[in-house]
Amino acid sequence: MRELQFKSADELSHAYILLSPSREERAEAARRLAAALLCASPGPVPCGECRACRKVREGIHPDLVTVRRLEDDKGKQKREIGVDQIRAVIADSVVLPNEAERKVYVIEDAESMNVPAQNAALKLLEEPPRGVYFLLCAANAESLLETVRSRCAELVCGARGEEPDAESQKLAESFVRRCAERDEAELFRFLAANENLDAAAARGFVECAAALLTDMLCRRTSPLGMSDREIYDLETLLEHALEMLRVNTGVKHVFGLLAVRAIKE
Repeated sequence: MRELQFKSADELSHAYILLSPSREERAEAARRLAAALLCASPGPVPCGECRACRKVREGIHPDLVTVRRLEDDKGKQKREIGVDQIRAVIADSVVLPNEAERKVYVIEDAESMNVPAQNAALKLLEEPPRGVYFLLCAANAESLLETVRSRCAELVCGARGEEPDAESQKLAESFVRRCAERDEAELFRFLAANENLDAAAARGFVECAAALLTDMLCRRTSPLGMSDREIYDLETLLEHALEMLRVNTGVKHVFGLLAVRAIKE
C-alpha cells in the first residue's frame, strides 16, 4: 500500500473497504488513498510533496474527515458508531470542499457501525455527492451488511509478515481458549504465569492472539462459541494492549489489564 500510486485520482473508486487485522495498517492505507484523492499534483498521485499531501500526512487537511466511535460521559469510547453520526456525515457531505476538489471521509472501525447507521449510509455510498469519497476501515468485511459491501470496492491493505513463532502461537491459542470458555480464574492464572515475558515476546503473543481472532471473525477457524461482537471487542482490547506495549508500558501492567477486561459480564 505504501507504494500504491495512480495516474490520477479519477482512477479511484468512490468508496473502499480497507481490510487488515492491523489498525495501523488500515490507517496507513486510508492516509495513502486520501492523499491520492486530495493531491494537487498534475502528475501521478499521491506525490507526497505538495501542500495537500503534507496536510494529509500531518492529519490537518480540512477536506479529510475522520469518523470514529464517540466517548461517553466517563471518557470511554463507545462500542458503536451510531446513526446520528452517519446522519451528520450525510449533512456535511453536501457542503463544498474547503481547499481541494474532493472531500474524503474515513470511517475507523467501520464494523462498529450499528445496523441503523449502516442502513443510513447505503444511499450515500451508492450515490454520493460529486467529489465525495469514503474509506471504511475494517478488520473483517463480513461484519458489515452485504448491502454496504456491495456498494464498495474491497482492498486488502497488506499481508501478514513472518509466520509467528510456535511459542507465541501456543500462548495465543491458550489465551483465546480461556476467554472463549469464560474461565476467569484460569485466565488470571495463565496471565500471571506469563507476566515475566520480555516486551518482544509479549508483543508476539498479543499479535498472534489478535490475528487468531481475525481468523475467527473471517471464519477461517472456529469461533469457539464466541459471538462476532465478543470476538470484535476482544480484538479491540488486544489492539489497545499492543499499542501500550509499543510505548514500553510494562508487561505486568498490560497483562493485568487483560486479566480484568478480557472477559466481560
